[in-house]
Amino acid sequence: MAESLLRSTTISISKMSSSLCFSSSATLLPSSSTRRPTSLSLSPTSSLKCFRPLPSLSFHQNNQILHQGRRTSLVRVNSNVARTAITCFASDPAQLKGAREDIKELLKSNFSHPIMVRLGWHDAGTYNKNIAEFPQRGGANGSLRYEIELKHAANAGLVNALKFLQPIKEKYSGVSYADLFQLASATAIEEAGGPKIPMKYGRVDVSAPEQCPEEGRLPDAGPPSPADHLRDVFYRMGLSDKEIVALSGAHTLGRSRPDRSGWGKPETKYTKHGPGAPGGQSWTAQWLKFDNSYFKDIKERRDEDLLVLPTDAALFDDPSFKVHAEKYAVDQDAFFKDYAEAHAKLSNLGSKFDPPEGFSIDDAVPEKFVAAKYSSGKRELSEEMKKKIRAEYQAVGGSPDKPLTSNYFLNIIIFIAVLAILTSLLGN
Repeated sequence: MAESLLRSTTISISKMSSSLCFSSSATLLPSSSTRRPTSLSLSPTSSLKCFRPLPSLSFHQNNQILHQGRRTSLVRVNSNVARTAITCFASDPAQLKGAREDIKELLKSNFSHPIMVRLGWHDAGTYNKNIAEFPQRGGANGSLRYEIELKHAANAGLVNALKFLQPIKEKYSGVSYADLFQLASATAIEEAGGPKIPMKYGRVDVSAPEQCPEEGRLPDAGPPSPADHLRDVFYRMGLSDKEIVALSGAHTLGRSRPDRSGWGKPETKYTKHGPGAPGGQSWTAQWLKFDNSYFKDIKERRDEDLLVLPTDAALFDDPSFKVHAEKYAVDQDAFFKDYAEAHAKLSNLGSKFDPPEGFSIDDAVPEKFVAAKYSSGKRELSEEMKKKIRAEYQAVGGSPDKPLTSNYFLNIIIFIAVLAILTSLLGN
C-alpha cells in the first residue's frame, strides 16, 4: 500500500515550473528574483531562500530535502532524474514532539515561561477577522520572526524569545516558525502548572518581511477607555468578553519592565532576586506559577508591590467583564477550562494549516485489528475468515481498534471443551 501511495503521489522534478523553497544549506543556486532578506539573522543557517528547479538534478548520497519546513522524500529513478513525494506537512509531527521536549528543558534552565507565552500571543494577536486573505489577515503565521515586526513598540524585548528558540529551530528544521511559537506558548502554560491546551499544528509560515502586518493591531496597556479598547482589539479577532477575561488571566505569569513597556516598577520584593534576570513588577507574588491568583490579587489590591494596569482594573470595573472575573477568582477549575479553550482559539487565528484541518501531536495511535493476531496457529488466515472473525469479535464486545484483553480463540476452545464435558455428562 505504501509503495502504491508513493507511486501515485510522485512527480518529476524536471517537469515542475513553480519555484521551490529549500534550506540555505542546499547546494543549488538561487534565482536573482528571490534574493531577499527573510528572517532575523540570528545565525547563518536560520533563514530560508527560494530556488528554481533545474532540468535535472544529481543528489549524491542525500535522500531528503526541506521545502519551507516540509520534509520531502526523494526516490532515485536514474543518475539524472529524481522523483519526489511529499510525506509530511507544514511541520513534521515527530520533530514537533522533539521540539516540545527541548522547550521543556529550556524553561527549566532559564525560566522564560512568560516571554514564551507573550511571543505566541503577539504572533497570533494581529489577526483581523474582516480580512479573508492570507497573510494579510495577520494571525499566527510566524511573521514575528522578522525584524520589521519585532521593532513594533508592543513587541519590545521579544527578540530575546527568538534567541532562546533559534537553536531549537535549527535542530528541528522541519518545524515552521508559526508552529514553534505556538508550541512554546502552550508548553510554557502547561509547564507552569496551567491547563493542558488542546493545540493543533501544521501552520504555514509567511515567506517575506513584506507580509508582516502593520503596527497597531496589538492591545495597549493604558488606553483612555480600557474596556472599550480591549473590546476593539479582541472583537476584531472574533473573541468574546469571556475569552478576553480568561486570556487576561495569563498575567498570573511574568513581569512588566518600565524599560520595555513604560509600566511597572524597576524591581519589587517579588522580583529583585529573579529567578532569571531580576527586576520588573509582577502581577502576582508567584509569577512563575499559573493559577487564578491574578484575579484574586486584582480584586483585593492588597499589595502595592503587585502590578495593576488600567486594562487589568477594567476586568472588575466593567459589568460584563466582572461576571467572569468574579467567577475565576473563586473557581480555578472554571478558569482553567475557559482559558485552555481561549488560548487554543487564539493560537489558531489567521493560520493557514497544512493539512487544512491541522493535526495534534498528542493523539494516541490506536492499535489496528489484525485477525491473525488472535489465532494460535502459524497459518495465515484467508480474507473471508478474517472478516468472519472480525464480525464475531465485535459481536462479543470488541472493536476493530481496541482488542479484547483475553485471547479470542482460547475463549472459543474453552467454551467448546466445557460444552463437550456437559454433553458427555448428560449423555451418561
